[in-house]
Amino acid sequence: MNENKNMKRLPYGNSNFKDIILNNYVYVDKTRYIEMLENEANRNQLFIRPRKFGKSLFLTTLMSYYDINEAENFDRLFGNLYIGKHPTPKRNTYAVISFDFSGLDTGSEERFTISFSNRVQDTVRMFLEQYRHVFREADLYIRQIDEEKPGIRALTKMIAVATGEIRIFVIIDEYDQFANDLIAKGTSRGKDMYKIMVTANGLVRDFYEQIKTAAGKAMVYRTFITGISPMMLDDMTSGYNIASNLTLNPKYNEMLGFTQSETEWLMNETGVDPDLINIDMEAYYNGYRFNPDGENRVYNPTMVLYIFDQILNFKKITEVIDENIKMDYSRLRNLIRNENNREALIKIIEGGGVTVSEILKQFSVDQMNDSRHFVSLLFYLGLLTIKELNAMGRIVLCIPNYSIRTLYWEYLARLMNETSPNMRIETSAIENAIGAMAMEGDLKRFISYISENAFSRLSDHDLRQFDEKYIKILLLAYLFMSKTYIAMSEYETVPGRTDIFLQRNPISPHARYEWILELKYCKVSATKSEIDVKRKEAFEQIDKYINAYRIKGRPDLKAAVIVFVGKDKFEITEVFL
Repeated sequence: MNENKNMKRLPYGNSNFKDIILNNYVYVDKTRYIEMLENEANRNQLFIRPRKFGKSLFLTTLMSYYDINEAENFDRLFGNLYIGKHPTPKRNTYAVISFDFSGLDTGSEERFTISFSNRVQDTVRMFLEQYRHVFREADLYIRQIDEEKPGIRALTKMIAVATGEIRIFVIIDEYDQFANDLIAKGTSRGKDMYKIMVTANGLVRDFYEQIKTAAGKAMVYRTFITGISPMMLDDMTSGYNIASNLTLNPKYNEMLGFTQSETEWLMNETGVDPDLINIDMEAYYNGYRFNPDGENRVYNPTMVLYIFDQILNFKKITEVIDENIKMDYSRLRNLIRNENNREALIKIIEGGGVTVSEILKQFSVDQMNDSRHFVSLLFYLGLLTIKELNAMGRIVLCIPNYSIRTLYWEYLARLMNETSPNMRIETSAIENAIGAMAMEGDLKRFISYISENAFSRLSDHDLRQFDEKYIKILLLAYLFMSKTYIAMSEYETVPGRTDIFLQRNPISPHARYEWILELKYCKVSATKSEIDVKRKEAFEQIDKYINAYRIKGRPDLKAAVIVFVGKDKFEITEVFL
């Protein structure tokens, strides 16, 4: 690393393009996509990506590029970027209005109506203020808004000022966040509220119909909308059906997120010392692909910046997973109350993914009881991604990376506690038992606790699925409660994959022991010889793992075979390495 190089600042938590460029933050140049978007036949565009994937930063980039008010700053902002060297005809030619629908009050129908209406009204008023020097009647409409308090009818003032020379570019960020909150309530009132607001002649539909009408008359010349799922636009049906959905287009696979080369460049530009990164970045944060023909997989950018921020500030990793990437559990819990979705989720966790014939581009909230629609929603939320096409041309979806896998384990632990009321899992007891594994090499304490308080108390429904895979994901779910270990499922050792590898967490260097756990399951009716066969298989598997390059030579490594018999018996045999 060049010690004399003038390092850029890391923009963790900063999604303001102008601030990033003017205040010496590093910027991963995605501006070539501006040119591509402008060349699309349809000027109305929709682009969906998971939470914390860089959508807001890209939108502020579009705003600075197209805003007529930023014309004199063009070279300062874009001179060193792709689009500055290849400017398009429409640069700095629009009056740009940006609606952000995050953080609305969804507590009741009345509160949401007021919150949504005020957000639209305030955004339009600010727009008129910004362009009062461009539009002759801006001051008149500002006074009318102040006097009339028209709510979403303020859109008529915005549209009225548009002229043939200066047209409007409408940008909408987080278009569906409030809808997700309404759906997540999980009550009949919550669902009715969603329908009242979004479908039929609802307030939200009215907003989009006005935008659509203005776009049809070319007063609104361009629109660009982002969110985390296409569900709400489908529910609005004809309310806003003019946009091209570019989400799955392979050309835009890498428009958001960081490729491997961009991540390495980012490290170099900000002075992140790679020797201080003691985790597998690719395994933890990479893996997203949004079309089978997408050229590169991409990292979640927030995850990457989170780790780099720790390295720059503390010279070590203090937390592996950013709490900000976690989706509100209530959203997923509401979806998996349906039996089909619950079983689909368990199978995804067990198998690491699922194979589908297609990823649905549109679906309604009323179709979420169909597991096909549920799986597509998991894809849009970033909980699944495209692995490959199989020999039959079907799409193999997989869990993108370790960080997302831990979210599944957390969901599963909560789900088991909610659906099996006899379970008595206490966080402090789990932490103490895992501590005994880490410091004393005592595995029995943890397994005994889980067996007595979880496995033996499973509901009849859960017992139907009880096997090695089910045991493994339940153990992983409870291991995740502690930050002592990074729990790896199917850890590739070549040859073979361990059932569970407990790697010392960088934030818990005090942990003395790491573990390889090989799991076997026998029915309660199994004979001694059948149990012996299972145990022997496990020993042979561990013999292969311990000589693999990723395992061999690790200090204080322990290995054990755990044979579960029925739901409440087990035996542990430690393997001496």
